[in-house]
Amino acid sequence: MNIGVLTSSRADFGIYLPLLKKIQMSNQLNFELIVFGTHLSEKHGYTKNEIINNGFNVHHEIETILDGDSAFIIATSIGHVIQKFARFWNDHKLDFDIVLCLGDRFEMFAAVTASIPFGIKLAHIHAGEMTLGAIDNMFRHSISHCALIHFTSTAQYARRVEELLDHMHPKIVNVGALSLDTLVDFVPIRTEVFKEKWLVDLALPTVLTTFHPETIDIFNNKRYTEILCEVIEKYADNGLQFLITMPNADTSSNIIRETFTNRLSNYSNVYIVENLGTLGYFTAIAQCSFLLGNSSSGIIEAASFNKYVINLGSRQQGRMHADNVIDCEFDFDLICNTINTIKNKTWTGKNPYYNGGASDMIIETLKKMM
Repeated sequence: MNIGVLTSSRADFGIYLPLLKKIQMSNQLNFELIVFGTHLSEKHGYTKNEIINNGFNVHHEIETILDGDSAFIIATSIGHVIQKFARFWNDHKLDFDIVLCLGDRFEMFAAVTASIPFGIKLAHIHAGEMTLGAIDNMFRHSISHCALIHFTSTAQYARRVEELLDHMHPKIVNVGALSLDTLVDFVPIRTEVFKEKWLVDLALPTVLTTFHPETIDIFNNKRYTEILCEVIEKYADNGLQFLITMPNADTSSNIIRETFTNRLSNYSNVYIVENLGTLGYFTAIAQCSFLLGNSSSGIIEAASFNKYVINLGSRQQGRMHADNVIDCEFDFDLICNTINTIKNKTWTGKNPYYNGGASDMIIETLKKMM
């Protein structure tokens, strides 16, 4: 079986990683990476190199990034990606028995949309989830409507896919969160090596911070970022260290980037990085005091590291989570009070996204299609 794998960002490649390693060892399955989006953007760290550094070939490169982050540019980008992939699917429509697509990004939606007239068979990973504060929610469910197979991260999401697509009798398999397979043999980067690469000493109390735009409520992103910066400034002045990773290529992401850079660059204990890579990011989660922001990693992975998460705003609203995640509005005093409550605590409990061996379940499902 020949499998196409659509990957448009560092985040989704990190999720795919344990599955790709397992497929690589199979004598029945082959895969080709179809690389586009921020992987090929210098601004976002040119993370195509991370793919290569992990020992994989980049079989197909499709340049899709347009300069800008306005609603007009995002809408234009969707059309641009559809055009690029119309040509790609036309040239490669017979190359793949099935194509893996992941998540909810607008560029993934566009690549999938272009495949429909060509009858490309799709398997959707992380189907059925809900993020009410982001337009990604609509893209995710649209991708599900295009897919033949749906791999979900919880039983609840499997039921939601069934509700969405009951008339189609879809193939739905609850495999758990694929990224958690990485933790089976996870060995964190040594503290001194991490410091040498990113200048951050994780032996010090550190808050891992990732804040993405709220793409439903785009007009408040500037104010939300200013409030977050006020919080960071307060605790940085009192000795707490912050490691900030930059946001996705979403509507209004440049506002967040510019505000972080302008307000926080002069702090010696605030570190702003484009991305840490999969191993670097998991190392930061493992070593940090807690997570602050609105990243899906706080919802899905942090519980496996026994970390508390302060989940800001509504971007992740609707996603199920363990009680290590504390939902918090964008209010300075409320965020500070929450930090004071959890900053010296360790959480213990079960991760609802862990189902044991997601990669193996996906591979077995694909083999049954042969």
